[in-house]
Amino acid sequence: MSEVNTDLAWVDTHCHVDAPEFKDTLPEIISSAADKGVKAILLPTVQASDWVPAKHLASQYGNKISGLVYTLGIHPLYINRALDSDIDVLKEQIEQSLDDPQFVGIGEIGLDYFVEGLDPQRQEFFFHKQLDLAQQFQLPVILHVRRSQDAILKALRKRTVPSGIAHAFNGSHQQAEQFIELGFKLGFGGAATYDRALQIRRLLKELPLESIVTETDSPDIPPAWLKEEGGKFNEPALLPRIASQLSDIRGISEEVFSKAVWQNAMQALPRWSSLMTDNPDLLPTS
Repeated sequence: MSEVNTDLAWVDTHCHVDAPEFKDTLPEIISSAADKGVKAILLPTVQASDWVPAKHLASQYGNKISGLVYTLGIHPLYINRALDSDIDVLKEQIEQSLDDPQFVGIGEIGLDYFVEGLDPQRQEFFFHKQLDLAQQFQLPVILHVRRSQDAILKALRKRTVPSGIAHAFNGSHQQAEQFIELGFKLGFGGAATYDRALQIRRLLKELPLESIVTETDSPDIPPAWLKEEGGKFNEPALLPRIASQLSDIRGISEEVFSKAVWQNAMQALPRWSSLMTDNPDLLPTS
């Protein structure tokens, strides 16, 4: 494996830096990512108790990665912990965060028809309510899409949600095209580094380059080599090496890939783009 070019600027559009796995080492995790060229990280929240801490975390570590941003949302895997009234609290948190340049959208929200024991109707209640908020405030969304592509597409078509990212996308080519037509980018990360991930690799090769963004989903979805090298869990510092493999699969240089996915991420999340543009010293030099 050749050395990764750490002079390039990379953007991690999905990284749970507030996860318990990072609790004792977060300063090192953030510093390591910055040293590897990760200039921007999006933290998607998953439940009401995360919302205020995520805002504080983004502010606290903005001196290390100035492009560290967050979204507010209720993840479908956390609906059993959620109260109906959390939707009202979410609306209040959104209103209070609109003046915060590090707040960039709503997420992680969606539907998960893979994990057993999740009430589909309750999932749909929270998902639709959060999409309504995205429409009301004209905010992009970070989507969790697992065996639920068609249901999510149907819900999106009923609303005018401006844009967003379908995280860890693993649907069909036709479904991918439909998300793209609705203004969404598609997230690719460690899953594509596995030789058996034939469908994900086909999508990565065949979809328009302007539809692709990079992510780690840290501490989840570890790249193929991580266990072999003794790593405990995925982290944002691994993004440049993951992205190097993605660019190889795509058949383009790391330099071209880096610039494209950066531009794509900023296009999907305009508030993130504004944060970077308003602070020219934050912009990548590559």
